[in-house]
Amino acid sequence: MNYLWGFMILIGVVYAAFTGNLPAVTEAAINSAKEAVTLCITMMGVMSFWVGMMRIAQRAGIISGATKKLMPLLKFLFPRIPAEHPANLYIATNMIANIFGLGWAATPAGLKAMECLEELRKEKELDINKKGYIKNNNSALKGVASNEMCIFLIINISSLQLIPMNVIAYRSQYGSVNPTSVIGPGIMATVVSTVAAVIFCKVMDRNRRV
Repeated sequence: MNYLWGFMILIGVVYAAFTGNLPAVTEAAINSAKEAVTLCITMMGVMSFWVGMMRIAQRAGIISGATKKLMPLLKFLFPRIPAEHPANLYIATNMIANIFGLGWAATPAGLKAMECLEELRKEKELDINKKGYIKNNNSALKGVASNEMCIFLIINISSLQLIPMNVIAYRSQYGSVNPTSVIGPGIMATVVSTVAAVIFCKVMDRNRRV
């Protein structure tokens, strides 16, 4: 990616130099830098508020209660994760944050969920080796993402959102008359993408038992 971005910048500067628009490139760079700082300040305020709300909800036990409510869904999506495993809490936290459009707040929980799922994968790999299904201690599962890891990643990407806070903040920053008008289309689009993701995951899960 570094080479790609560097190549694109170089091509733009060279083209501007040959067409006599080099001052415009300099002006655009300065204006973009100013807009980036302003946008970061706006997003920092929005995300600080919602990340704080998530932290309060976690300490108040709301996230734990929501995890219990989501257990039937988690059991459907991840049938091989034990009911009391901490991965369920992190997955639920990630899903709740994504539903409210808090992609940045969802990231820490998502990383912890992946760590827990990796531990489960290693435990399964060790169990298979102990049973002697794989000879010479050279497991076929080594370095291969488990079904649960793949499903979690796909569900995370499809990301059902009721309130796309990031998009609303962007629209507000750039002067939209009605920044929240994207909520309806956003819900429809993410519902379709999430349903498609769930169907895909369940079909592939039946064909790949790892």
